[in-house]
Formats: sequence, C-alpha cells, structure tokens
Amino acid sequence: MQTGYRWAASISRLVLALPFLVACAQTTTASDWESTLYADHPLVGKLWHSASGEFVEQAALWDKLESAQYLLLGEKHDNPDHHVLQLRLINELIAQDQLSRVTFEMLDSSSSEALANLNTRQFSDLDELSDYLDWDVEGWDWDFYGPLVKSAYQASLPIYAGNISGETVGRIYGEPTPPEIASVFGDDVMQRLTTDIDESHCGLLPESQFASMVRIQQTRDYTMAQQLVSKDTAKLALLVAGNYHARHDLGVPNYLLAQDQALHRDAIVSLSFMEVQPGEQDPAVYLDRFSDQSAYDFIWFTPAVTSEDYCASLRQ
Repeated sequence: MQTGYRWAASISRLVLALPFLVACAQTTTASDWESTLYADHPLVGKLWHSASGEFVEQAALWDKLESAQYLLLGEKHDNPDHHVLQLRLINELIAQDQLSRVTFEMLDSSSSEALANLNTRQFSDLDELSDYLDWDVEGWDWDFYGPLVKSAYQASLPIYAGNISGETVGRIYGEPTPPEIASVFGDDVMQRLTTDIDESHCGLLPESQFASMVRIQQTRDYTMAQQLVSKDTAKLALLVAGNYHARHDLGVPNYLLAQDQALHRDAIVSLSFMEVQPGEQDPAVYLDRFSDQSAYDFIWFTPAVTSEDYCASLRQ
C-alpha cells in the first residue's frame, strides 16, 4: 500500500496531468486529426501498453513515467498528429517541472555550439530561432518541430543534438566499428539491423554497403544515447526521434544500458506514435516482434498521412 506521501504525490501529478489527458481524449473523431487517411480505423486514438497487452488510459503512461529516467518519443517524421501529441506531452511535462533536457534527432553535432549558447539569446519569432540553429528545413519540417524546440527553449531546458553531422558520416563510413558500439548487440540483432537497412533502401543498396550503413545507424543511436545522459536523474531526459531509434530491441535504449551498468530497462520508457495500417486491428502486430524484448512500452495510434508505396515509386 502507498504511504500517505506517495499517495498525495500521485494525486498531485494526476491533477497536473488532467489538461493533457482531457485534450488527448478530445482527439477521437476524424475531424480532430490533421491526418485523415484511415481516421475511422478502430485503433485510432487508442494507447496500447505492450507489457499488459491491453489498451490503457493516458493516466497509465503518467504512472509509468513516475519512476522513469528516460522518455523516448518515437514518430513518423511527416505525420503532423505525431507532433501535435508530442507537443502536448512535452508542455505538460514542462508544466510539472519533470524534464531535465530534450534531445532531437533532427539536430546534428554541427549545431552544438549554437545550442550551448541558446539560452543566452532572444528571438522575435520562430523563423529567427530556426535561422540561429541553421535548421535543416528541407530535411525536417520546421512547422512540425519549431513548436517543440520553442517550448524547450522558453522553459530554459538544455537542448542537445542527437544526430551526427554529414562530415562524421563520411568519416565513419569506411572505419571499423568502435568496440563500445560493436559490443552492444549479438549476431541475431546485427542480422536484423542488416535486413532492415536493406529493406529501408528498398533493396536498391549494394550489399557491399550494408556493413557501413549499419555502422552509421548504430553510431546515430549511440550518439543519441550519449546526448541523453543527464546528471539530474530525478527528472526525465527526453528524446524526439524516429520510431526505429526508439525501439527497445534495436535502438537507443540498448546504448543507454551499455553506458550505465546501474541503469535498468524499466527506467527507459519508449512511446511510439504510430500510424494504423488498413485491415490490421491487432495492436501486438505493430510491435514487429523478432525477440522476447518488446519494441515499445506504449503505442499511440494515429491516422496515416499517405498510402503511397515509396519503394514502388523508386523502382519505376
């Protein structure tokens, strides 16, 4: 049974979270979503908890975050609803003073100096902030990410670049994998990473490049993990990244665990914002299991942006 203090603290956190829970509960009809494809899918708007194998209310997510040290927000980069939900969540965590830092996959190490001096600067609008960060507007839609960066900046939270620069990519392409990265996964996971690299390039990548591309993928995840680590373990360190990076079985959590032997996987919460698939109503299928380790702790289902077959268009 909870002590009086812990019971009161839990009630306090739940009350603080109510604006977020109410706002999310309101996003349940097709007209409430910015993406419209499959908006009538029965999974849309639901939150799946992989450990229990059940749909849960958003309060279950907040309960899980009480004992967490890291929160990884996975996304499909071009889905506006993923960013709307991320912003609501981030703003509520800021209101509760629960964040120690925010790391973005969308910023690379070339932005480190600008980020270090960010909280000493004033900006008249989001465009000025984008210019200061030299944001890659062609690669990452600033309309999606600008509000997220703005919230962290206005809260005076440290912001970190999770990605590696193009120069670093070129350098590591032909180098051996460093032991601190090579030792993280066994052969089964490495084979899965190789298969996924091949499929993500639509089968068009020469096999001779598989090892280098896997090394780049691993280095990105290793770097994100490094940029997440905070001395303030009483608060959450948050990562915004693509869904693949947020996977427990293949992504960033494994590098966090490798860097900190005292860290337990339960202290890392992975929340995937995921598009529904037509005809697929079993939430467990979306976990894409290939081992005993679930990819995500929670999946938040949204409508999809497009049904276009990206690979088919490349092969034309």
